[in-house]
Amino acid sequence: MAGQTETLIAAILEDIDAGRLAPGQEIDEAALASRHGVSRTPIREAYIQLEAFGLIRRLPRKGAVLFKPTLEEFLAIQEVHAQLEGQAAGLAARRISPALRARLEAAVTACEAHAAEQGDSDPDGYYQLNLVFHETVALGAANPFLVEMIKTNARKLMAYYRARYRYPGAIAQSAQEHREIATLILSHDRDRAEAAMQAHVLFDQVTVMDLLAALG
Repeated sequence: MAGQTETLIAAILEDIDAGRLAPGQEIDEAALASRHGVSRTPIREAYIQLEAFGLIRRLPRKGAVLFKPTLEEFLAIQEVHAQLEGQAAGLAARRISPALRARLEAAVTACEAHAAEQGDSDPDGYYQLNLVFHETVALGAANPFLVEMIKTNARKLMAYYRARYRYPGAIAQSAQEHREIATLILSHDRDRAEAAMQAHVLFDQVTVMDLLAALG
């Protein structure tokens, strides 16, 4: 059953990452059981573990729904997430390997090219490039525990960060900030890289309220 539980967790996480699950959306237990050929027992065990990470909420007589933050929860999670991402950028400025330096440059270049060629027309495509950039910075920190903490926190707000790129000019601004952060990392400027990443990840309260309203 442990293997079934891990498979179910991976499947739900994949749905979150791909945007197939929206905040507050009920997870279809019958569909999970049918797709993976499992009973309710490993599904419920998967729910328990995902709830412990704060990614879902189990509701009496309603099954499980994807975590949907209140304004206060969004701001609190974002504050922690910005610290984690900033720490990753600061550590990457000290530790990033030659291979990841090349990957970081490629990620930034791809973001810049997308912004220049597509403008605001393909926010979902840009978001995938954005994920590569942030993943590369996190890996550059050479701390697997930090990487897992970043992933868990990012998944709580992923739908909102994705939605942010639907706003006019957000993609161009993001690509420019990615270049600035990468330049600081590659020049080993730890303090400024950390501060720049924190500023990049944080939204002001008005933007947060807009995003919460946009996603219902």
